[in-house]
Amino acid sequence: MSAQPSSAPLGLGGASPVPTIIAQKIQPLSEDKNKQKRSHGFIAGIFSGVTKLVVGHPFDTIKVRMQTSSPDYFRGSLHCLTETLKKEGPRALYKGATPPLIGWAFMDSVMLGSLSNYRLLLQGGDPNVKLTPFWSGIAGIGSGITVSFIAAPVEHIKARLQVQYDGKTKLYNGPVDCARQLIRNNGVTGLWKGLVATLWFRSWFFMWWGSYEIYSAQMRKRTNMSEAAINFWAGGLGANTFWTFAFPCDVVKNKIMTQPDVKNPPFPTIISCFKHVYRTDGLRGFYRGFVPCFLRAFPTNACALASFEFAMRWLRRIDE
Repeated sequence: MSAQPSSAPLGLGGASPVPTIIAQKIQPLSEDKNKQKRSHGFIAGIFSGVTKLVVGHPFDTIKVRMQTSSPDYFRGSLHCLTETLKKEGPRALYKGATPPLIGWAFMDSVMLGSLSNYRLLLQGGDPNVKLTPFWSGIAGIGSGITVSFIAAPVEHIKARLQVQYDGKTKLYNGPVDCARQLIRNNGVTGLWKGLVATLWFRSWFFMWWGSYEIYSAQMRKRTNMSEAAINFWAGGLGANTFWTFAFPCDVVKNKIMTQPDVKNPPFPTIISCFKHVYRTDGLRGFYRGFVPCFLRAFPTNACALASFEFAMRWLRRIDE
């Protein structure tokens, strides 16, 4: 079907038509989205964040430990898991879970809420306008940049707690103590160590949300799956696409965040950390911990996106 110019305004109050490169005035779904409010994405994002924590945090703990340990510390992801369970017990898989329990609910609220609003801006204020995958990806970059300023301190504290293996490596008695020590040693801005790396990492949201649109469109076209099932499968596949491209940035980010909290850290810049990883472990060093991450990405984000879209539909219905 060829794209037809839409009469929806490009800005919030302008009268210019939406360029066909951005969107098409089509409605692949029977549901009218005009009842969608700007606040819905922020509310539904809370559901996504809580779901993400419950399903994904154990995988995340193994991923961070693999990324930040020396190459000979663990033989692989399974060895990391068994050693963690043997020495620290199952609760260790949820180390550092308190910051993301609060943080992920807030982060996903901001990420998905801002994503919905960036989409709406590109749709010219008409939620029934269908964005192309490219412009969905641009909206994804916007949401990634927006949420990075919240994600950086949450992930900084989480990562430091996750790499406390035993009494010898324990420096913090919990998230509050970790935050207190970081502020005491570096000032409030110390919580945002790794912000630039976080922005770099989350700019890859272009791949997540662009591919999510492609997967969703193909499933609607080629299958008879329900909308909820499409949200689930497209959400999981989109997340795996994102992590395949973004994982090296995540390795660098976590190494910067978990380096010793000293005046002259080993990795003062992203470039210095990037060079260190390549020099010590080659290209494979940028994908250490990829297996648990990849296994985690699908179920975690499939469930999270399905719960987000379910909440969005529910919010539209109760506002009728």
